[in-house]
Amino acid sequence: MKISTKGRYGLTIMIELAKKHGEGPTSLKTIAQANDLSEHYLEQLIAPLRNAGLVKSIRGAYGGYILTNTPSKITAGDVIRVLEGPIAPVEGIEDEEPAKRELWIRIRDAIKDVLDNTTLEDLANHSNDETPEGYMFYI
Repeated sequence: MKISTKGRYGLTIMIELAKKHGEGPTSLKTIAQANDLSEHYLEQLIAPLRNAGLVKSIRGAYGGYILTNTPSKITAGDVIRVLEGPIAPVEGIEDEEPAKRELWIRIRDAIKDVLDNTTLEDLANHSNDETPEGYMFYI
């Protein structure tokens, strides 16, 4: 399974909103500039996140976007599913022979477990100066 730029940049939006949670709305322009991303592309990604009820838009001169829930209640899995679709390492798992089907299911379940147990709060609070020994995933 490969996460596209939709999922990666969408997660960036959500992490930035989680960091600013409780401080009022954050504009996509601010997020785009802080992360050196295209504001136009972020505008395309925010619509499905809003439609899924993960973010809410605030109009006006000081408008922008806010999370609809606390960062501890929104998972990386919620965001990835909205932007990337169902989590599956391969298509047509049911057509595989039993040994391979079992492998693909175990891989899918491991990915789901990581995504569904990692909240935006976890990601927003992550420090860049931590040693990368905390998590090591081999897929």
